[in-house]
Amino acid sequence: MNKWLKTLLFLAGSALLTRFIPFSSFFRNLDTMFHEFGHALMTLLLSGNVLRIELYSDHSGVTYSAIAAGGRAILVSLAGYPLASLFALLLFYLYSRDKRQWGLILASLVALVMLVLYVRGSFGMIWLSGFILLNAAMLFLWPKVSKYYYLFLAFLTLEESVMGTLFLMSASVVTPSRAGDAANLARLTILPAFIWALLFFLFALLCAKWALGFFFRQEQAGRGSRRI
Repeated sequence: MNKWLKTLLFLAGSALLTRFIPFSSFFRNLDTMFHEFGHALMTLLLSGNVLRIELYSDHSGVTYSAIAAGGRAILVSLAGYPLASLFALLLFYLYSRDKRQWGLILASLVALVMLVLYVRGSFGMIWLSGFILLNAAMLFLWPKVSKYYYLFLAFLTLEESVMGTLFLMSASVVTPSRAGDAANLARLTILPAFIWALLFFLFALLCAKWALGFFFRQEQAGRGSRRI
């Protein structure tokens, strides 16, 4: 089967199956966390100031930052979707290297930094605190189920990173001025919001293809070792 078609089918299956897992909605903010952290990280790298970050129960978020206009503002607007896709890819890479604990530690550290420094809304603070505590429990109290928990987070984040860009593409056609980062980039550049949304989608799909490659190779290696 064509690898791109396999990627699309696997993502569609993952999006469908994860809807049936209890409390899966709670974890969909993980992709949002990585997305907003991407904006904040780029702001800091470009010597700007991160004022605050909001995470909402509808899985949306916003980062308020002070940054010089021009090229720096473009890079900050660019950072969210690609960094979320790269984080999803990293989770699968770590899985392929049998370093799942490092993936949970990294996600927990991102959550801790956001909780301590930037997030002040009640929902965001509660969500980040709960996520950190659950990860700690998986690492130290329930290590036997941590593999399945980790894969659930990895697939959910991967799926959300792609689905988010699809929704962005739809918004950029129906209401371009309200298409989030794509709308910001359209105001800052000569490209329309739909083109930016399309670029985000293609990058997310590429990361998904690579991520699933890591997953399938690890599963094949695991089956080979069990036969021996």
